[in-house]
Amino acid sequence: MIPSVDVPPGDPRLPASPDVIVVYSDLNCSFAHVAVHRLHETRERLGLTGQVRFDHRAFPLELFNRGVNERPGVDSEVAVLGALEPDAGWQLWQEKDWRYPVTMLPALEAVQAAKQQGLHVSEQLDRALRKAFWAQSRCISLRDVILDVAAETGVVDVPDLAGRLDRGEARAAVIEQFESARDDRVVCSPHLFLADGTNAANPGVSARWVNGGFGVGFPVIDSDEPDIYRVLLEKAASLA
Repeated sequence: MIPSVDVPPGDPRLPASPDVIVVYSDLNCSFAHVAVHRLHETRERLGLTGQVRFDHRAFPLELFNRGVNERPGVDSEVAVLGALEPDAGWQLWQEKDWRYPVTMLPALEAVQAAKQQGLHVSEQLDRALRKAFWAQSRCISLRDVILDVAAETGVVDVPDLAGRLDRGEARAAVIEQFESARDDRVVCSPHLFLADGTNAANPGVSARWVNGGFGVGFPVIDSDEPDIYRVLLEKAASLA
């Protein structure tokens, strides 16, 4: 069974096009890193790369929690979530402590700004930023790092992206998405929505914290059913 919420037709959480899956998530979320990796890998394996697209939307944990996503909690997740999808790219933070990202808002804005170049471009930037943080210990709070990562994708028009970031064009979109996710309308990061209202929070993964909550204890995965990504992608393709 897919954990979900009731979504009426025309709800702003739903994609505007039937060939799109909306992905609410934060970049500093290990569960979302697993989900995005599985979305891309499963889409490619099914031959649906040209048929189903991803619309990344911000679920900014720092706004929900009124503070940065605490590093002890993030670190405690790496080995556990990394074991689910080691090929997604993981390592414990290797840079100096003072270079650890204190905010994800600039990077979340960059993903939204990149949509002006197309969803494909935004998808690639989103995934590259996740890898830069989780696998390469890069401070994706910084403008120059964001633009370097964008250049490395080979698909982002970097001067265009830089101009949009410098003008603050995407901040309103991030705040609007935050507002659309409040009051449990979006359960967590990640939460996926299809055009027909089908939705799944943290697809396929059931987890709990032991010996304390986030930042004190550590997560335990009770069940993992990655085949849910095949089900969601094939359904999105059928809707298209």
